[in-house]
Amino acid sequence: MNSNGKAVLTYEGGKSIDLPIYSGSIGPDVIDIRALGQTGMFTYDPGFLATASCQSAITYIDGDAGLLYYRGYPIEQLAEHADFMEVCYLLLNGELPNKSQRASFESNIRRHTMVHDQLTNFFKGFRRDAHPMAVMVGVVGALSAFYHDALNITNAEHRAISATRLLAKVPTIAAMCYRYNTGLPFMYPRNDLSYAANFLYMMFATPCEEYVPNPVLVKAFDRILTLHADHEQNASTSTVRLAGSSGANPFACIAAGIAALWGPAHCGANEAVLKQLGEMGDVSQVGKYIARAKDKNDSFRLMGFGHRVYKNMDPRAGVMRKTCHDVLNELGLHDDPMFKLALELERIALEDEYFISKKLYPNVDFYSGIVLRALGIPVSMFTAVFALGRTVGWITQWNEMISDPEQKIGRPRQLYVGPAKRDWVPESKRA
Repeated sequence: MNSNGKAVLTYEGGKSIDLPIYSGSIGPDVIDIRALGQTGMFTYDPGFLATASCQSAITYIDGDAGLLYYRGYPIEQLAEHADFMEVCYLLLNGELPNKSQRASFESNIRRHTMVHDQLTNFFKGFRRDAHPMAVMVGVVGALSAFYHDALNITNAEHRAISATRLLAKVPTIAAMCYRYNTGLPFMYPRNDLSYAANFLYMMFATPCEEYVPNPVLVKAFDRILTLHADHEQNASTSTVRLAGSSGANPFACIAAGIAALWGPAHCGANEAVLKQLGEMGDVSQVGKYIARAKDKNDSFRLMGFGHRVYKNMDPRAGVMRKTCHDVLNELGLHDDPMFKLALELERIALEDEYFISKKLYPNVDFYSGIVLRALGIPVSMFTAVFALGRTVGWITQWNEMISDPEQKIGRPRQLYVGPAKRDWVPESKRA
């Protein structure tokens, strides 16, 4: 990194310290505060909302402008023209693949879709009604007990092997979580199918009859994976990087990311959308809830509208909106009460001056929840599907961190507000 000037920090006693300023290829400049520790002071930034914890060449977000780029490519272009496997190659390697590179990459993934047969015994230790994410955290973390032949994280070839294994096996494990949950037999992967089609096959096929993937539904699911593949330094990605900074193996790091993703503040939005739609009941109730959303004295808010990162239109929402309507048309679900309710909310949000002025546009979670329900994926599996799409982003971020010569074990500081030093008091003299 080359310095682009300096910021001068002046503190008590008239002392000052120069802090270099760095510029990225796009986006805001950053002030390098590492020298601040020499003063005995640290910055205070709860949630790290104003702190860059690393330099990265993977994903760029501009929330104000509504931009999301993977390796410089706008998400709208990738979702429209690429499939998920091509996006995976791009994220992992930095460039789009040519024909032979893509064929080799996909072939490599297919050869690793099976899981060790003993791994299936893990499922028997869980209750049938266990949440799929609880099972995924345990089973993905356990992969290191079965694939420990390539766990030298300083070896680039070992990292690539582990990345391939995770990309190939997480869909199999996610589908197995659903099948175990519902009492259905596990369906082994079909390597003649695409990545998205294979997952839907493992979810919904039965040994009793042939399963023929619906191309419209497969494309919709593939787009969901693409739109969720990476999202910069969010909570789960930061968790993967922090776990990885200790030298933990990649399977443990991805399991940590899955655990962080499980939190409702991170990945519960599309689930919350459907829950709220269910509470509303039907189209006749829309006016009441719209009025509540506009009432500044009412704490109620519509789920799936606006975004904590994107202060303008969520760049993923437009693609997902088209996909949503394609799926509903294909399945003839426009007359389903819940879908009719969702479409009416969408219409109002896109036309009502209040929502337009507040930039409360439908976001990707609004549409993805509707699509996943239409595909037959239960709400309990929504976060597992998110984890499936995000795995490639986590792996890429982890690999970038391990390869970074400036990488150090994560060690955030704190502002201590507890008692100062005090001496132990015998029990007989305590008040």
